[in-house]
Amino acid sequence: MDSDIEESLKKRLRKNPNPVDSSRKHLEHSSGRPQAVMGEVNFMQDEDIRLETTRARFSNVLKRHAELTERLSRDSDKMTFERLQKEFDAARASQTQEIYVDVEQWNDGILATLREQVYMEADRKAMPGDANMSAALHFQEKTTYIFGSKVICGLEGTRIGIQYETSFAGEPCELYHCVLEGKSFLEKLNVLEHTIPFFLPVREAENDLLHSNAMKFIDHVGELLQAYVDRREQVRLIKELYGNQIGELYHSLPYDMIEFVLDDFECKVTVTLRYADLISVLPTRIKVLAWPMYQSKKFTMNRNENGSMTGQPIPARLSYAEDALRTMSLPEGLTSL
Repeated sequence: MDSDIEESLKKRLRKNPNPVDSSRKHLEHSSGRPQAVMGEVNFMQDEDIRLETTRARFSNVLKRHAELTERLSRDSDKMTFERLQKEFDAARASQTQEIYVDVEQWNDGILATLREQVYMEADRKAMPGDANMSAALHFQEKTTYIFGSKVICGLEGTRIGIQYETSFAGEPCELYHCVLEGKSFLEKLNVLEHTIPFFLPVREAENDLLHSNAMKFIDHVGELLQAYVDRREQVRLIKELYGNQIGELYHSLPYDMIEFVLDDFECKVTVTLRYADLISVLPTRIKVLAWPMYQSKKFTMNRNENGSMTGQPIPARLSYAEDALRTMSLPEGLTSL
């Protein structure tokens, strides 16, 4: 495949020679080194071929990586999601009360109450038949707590479940789940299973936060998920808004690195965005460059450090667009171009 790409590029260059070729005879007559000029032209053509071949290979690798990632995770993640969603629905259907929690009430006492409830329920079910029936006659509360976009409730056994609701521009997006469990009421909680994308650092958050402050862990995972959805949906939206103007587009799995090309009438704009961390919605490192359209036909001959001639086009940095993207989301920031 790579050889086909390279051969195609060579044919294209033969059909559409670089403008430098048209002035080669003039340079040969006016200078004393025609062979050097021809060598430099051939070198630039070879560099173009290598660059285009590398870009084609990189694009193909990214495409295959995305397909493989989706194929490996799709079926297992779907089954886990469906099973946990049924458990959450059943738990909420059997609840005796639903409490909406404000900021002042959001503390570890909520988890302590839920843990007490699930362990008492597990102990009741472990009793012999008559004792189980007797214990069931006593009123046992089952409470679901709702804090912002998070739903927390007890699940079967001694597990506590958190359901995260995500949204974009006021519209609901995916649901995610995280299930916590401790070996006993007095032991620390651990992440038993979850439906959170594998590339988000849940285990790191578990080690850093869950064992010391469970509520901070729950909040942090919610921030990771919402920021990921925000960045992903921003990319989806620019594809819809700009259509065929969006050329090459690359991004990391958690969308904390985004690069794309925007073809304008007079120039080609390359946008590179980096995010400081995975809970950032706005980029922190931005580079927006405007390149002359039809680069292969507009070379600026410059002399580099070792004295040889180069034919690299000179881009213009769009600082005003970079400033806009620091304060506005991706679709809005692009309106400044």
